[in-house]
Amino acid sequence: MSAATKPPPIAAKQEADSGDLPAMRLVISCRDQPGIVAAISQFLFNAGANITRSDQFSTDPAHGEGQFLLRMEFSLEPEKRAEFAEAFGLRVADRFGMTWRVWDSAKRKRIAVFVSRYDHCLQDLLYRWKRDELGGEIVKVISNWEDARGTVEAAGLPFYHVPVSKETKASAEDKHLELVQDCDFAVLARYMQILSANFLDRVGMPVINIHHSFLPAFEGAGPYERAKERGVKLIGATAHYVTADLDAGPIIEQDVVRVTHENNVEDLVRVGAEVERNVLARAVAWHCQDRVIRYGNTTVVF
Repeated sequence: MSAATKPPPIAAKQEADSGDLPAMRLVISCRDQPGIVAAISQFLFNAGANITRSDQFSTDPAHGEGQFLLRMEFSLEPEKRAEFAEAFGLRVADRFGMTWRVWDSAKRKRIAVFVSRYDHCLQDLLYRWKRDELGGEIVKVISNWEDARGTVEAAGLPFYHVPVSKETKASAEDKHLELVQDCDFAVLARYMQILSANFLDRVGMPVINIHHSFLPAFEGAGPYERAKERGVKLIGATAHYVTADLDAGPIIEQDVVRVTHENNVEDLVRVGAEVERNVLARAVAWHCQDRVIRYGNTTVVF
């Protein structure tokens, strides 16, 4: 896959399978060096695996001195899967100094969704989850408000109300940590609270956030009103991994929609909500499908 190739749309059902076997997914990042692909392919062949898809990228293809990133799908008989990871680590990953993970797509990633009062992203994720478009399972919703309880419980999911104030923030985050222990990652679907560095250090899982992206950027309250006052021509959204630096984590997906002077503030809000929904859904689906590889403060999305 070349660097210019666009990632796939939301299409969890399109992953390559062999017969009735769910795909295994191998994701790798390491220093670029000769023999990586050959070693992986030979190991998979010897293990009895059949490679069904392979995407790779080098940050310095001309000289082979950059970072090498790879995502591979393959089929493997169930009785051989349990021992695969340990053997791969010893025979291949250690040899090349790889940061790597392997995932059996038969095990769907478990998602905790955080939301406040704006529910458009939550509603969209629930709809796509019901249609099996994410490739993962939403297992709970956590909110600092009660507003979304009816929507969540109607979808058959547990809803946890954890109020947050300046005085209770530390105890609220302790409760959040308890609630997400059985999840693989968390999604901030317009959760209007800043996660502390302490929480991020302890949570032990990726956290994906969505926020609006205006040109220029308008932080704080009333961004659409100020965007209208400045005559903004593009409204966008950015989905990214959360770090201790506010809204500065590795970007997964972005998109923009053009607007004109004829659009009022209500139009801008509606358009902004639509682009936020789509961008967040793509980011969540790609993460569920192990298409996103982080290195440094950036990402490659296969």
